[in-house]
Amino acid sequence: MNDFEKYFEANKAIWEEKTTHHEKSSFYDVPSFLAGQSSLNEIELEFLRDISGKKILHLQCHFGLDSLSMARMGAQVTGLDLSEKSIELAKKLNEQCQLNVQFIQCNVYDALDHLDEKFDLIFTSYGALVWLPDLELWTEIVNKLLKPDGECLIVEFHPYIYTFDFPKTDIKFSYKNTGLPYSESSANSYTDNSDHREMREYFWSHSIEEVMTGFIKRKYQFLNFKEYYYSPYNCFGNSVESQVGKWVFGGFNVDIPHVYALHVKKS
Repeated sequence: MNDFEKYFEANKAIWEEKTTHHEKSSFYDVPSFLAGQSSLNEIELEFLRDISGKKILHLQCHFGLDSLSMARMGAQVTGLDLSEKSIELAKKLNEQCQLNVQFIQCNVYDALDHLDEKFDLIFTSYGALVWLPDLELWTEIVNKLLKPDGECLIVEFHPYIYTFDFPKTDIKFSYKNTGLPYSESSANSYTDNSDHREMREYFWSHSIEEVMTGFIKRKYQFLNFKEYYYSPYNCFGNSVESQVGKWVFGGFNVDIPHVYALHVKKS
């Protein structure tokens, strides 16, 4: 992955910056979380009903709220993220919550260098895959880290929604991965409109076909696939709350997919 190192370093720097502001944001609402509120949404909870005692690896966990929420449900959780500040904050919150989540700072592509165990479930969600250039390699890493009969759950923003030039409704980005990163310079974050200094970030589009192909090649069992016509987060701009906790982008008169959930099992 040497060809991508300069992009990873730039993205790491921007997430170090974002973490400082995200900790204080109403979007993440850390005080409510510390008081016992779960950070998990109805969408992923449909698939995480019985995780007590299961070993779960949460890839790209940011500062760990979902990892800690799964631990509160009785799971044995390991969270992994690129950002040092995110992992430092996750460890602090883990201590405050008196939980036993293991947090590791590394690039997801280096996960095999940091983990010597296998997991019942690997979980990733909401804006994670867009930071990865190569899903074939990602799927191979997931495959090596799963136990026989282990499962992978992806709850992600739909690649269709990523084609828009937020907050405008113009189509700007390719639906599929061209192999080359998109690049934007921004001072904005999804938690508010002006929360950090201007920095450049790099990201990649991944079609549903690309996400599924690695699992199909490895003969995984497809347990479920769902598309959702709303986002549980008001993070795209130009969005309205169609129902409580359900945000719809763009004011279109037709349904467009915002999120998908893919649940697969290793054969």
